[in-house]
Amino acid sequence: MTARAATPPDLSARRLSPAPLAVALAALTAVSIVTSVAFGSEHIPVADVWDTVLGRLTGDTTDTAYSVIIWDLRLPRSVLAAIVGAGLALAGALMQALVRNPLAEPYLLGVSAGAAVGATSVMTMGTLSALGLWALSGGALLGALAATVTVYLVARVQGGLTAIRLILSGVVLSSAFMALSSLMVFTAGDPQAAESVMFWMLGSVAGATWAKVQLAGVVVLATLLGMVVIHAWLDAYAAGNDTASSLGVPVAALRTALFAVQGVLVGVLVAVAGGIGFVGLIIPHAARLVVGATHRAMLPVAVCGGALFLVWVDVFSRVAAAPREMPLGIVTGLIGAPIFLFLMGRRRYTFGPTE
Repeated sequence: MTARAATPPDLSARRLSPAPLAVALAALTAVSIVTSVAFGSEHIPVADVWDTVLGRLTGDTTDTAYSVIIWDLRLPRSVLAAIVGAGLALAGALMQALVRNPLAEPYLLGVSAGAAVGATSVMTMGTLSALGLWALSGGALLGALAATVTVYLVARVQGGLTAIRLILSGVVLSSAFMALSSLMVFTAGDPQAAESVMFWMLGSVAGATWAKVQLAGVVVLATLLGMVVIHAWLDAYAAGNDTASSLGVPVAALRTALFAVQGVLVGVLVAVAGGIGFVGLIIPHAARLVVGATHRAMLPVAVCGGALFLVWVDVFSRVAAAPREMPLGIVTGLIGAPIFLFLMGRRRYTFGPTE
């Protein structure tokens, strides 16, 4: 009898099919968005929530006692939570592809710290006060875009947009931006300034409006569609510059485009919801674990998973310390750290585009 070499198990056979999984997650997210509206400082019967939402969508404007709370306050909040969760998962996946590092997260390049400078200037010095309710979001967005441009220029001056230069430039400038935010808080003379800035930096969707939902939704959807179109380029780029170039991928142009798109995406998300950690780190890893590392399979699942995850994180933040609200970043950190450690311990997990 001749000995046969042991063959490794076919891990791809145990992967879930990405299309049905994405559809299932999207359906669960839609149901969760409506159901989550019932939770808060004042409980609303789920039947009233569904009646109000279905009535608005079908044109039957029969109002209930809770219609204003449901449609104008809580539903935009839940929808924005879903969009921000989806966007952060997408931004995390793109950042990990851009720098080819599984530990990368959306805020690696200092976008969040730059947004914090803009938001802090609004809260401590009244900058952009003419914008009214949009002052805080506008300041954060301008700060995020300024940080993106600064990191880009510094990396270019230092020799080009290589992964290591982007990471180092982002880390150093992020520290500088955070120091500037702290300086503004220190010199503001307002004892509540530090608390306000800290709460904003930990993230919240409490100030959600339909206008913010539309802005964030358009940016996230456009980014997702664009990345799905070039999914083959992303897979090739993740395999290395030489491999990507041999397959006809314009590596330099793709790297610049990814950097710009990721910067705008994260800037908008931080502007409407503040800084929410861990979502962009753990969700892409979880998606790769269940459907594989190819971007065509992973991106839709990550986006839908991120949306579902943050909807229920927001629900927990509302009820855990009621009547006060817990910042979303606290909840995602407490949940995300053990989940990420568990994912790293899975033996069949890989980061690259091939198994």
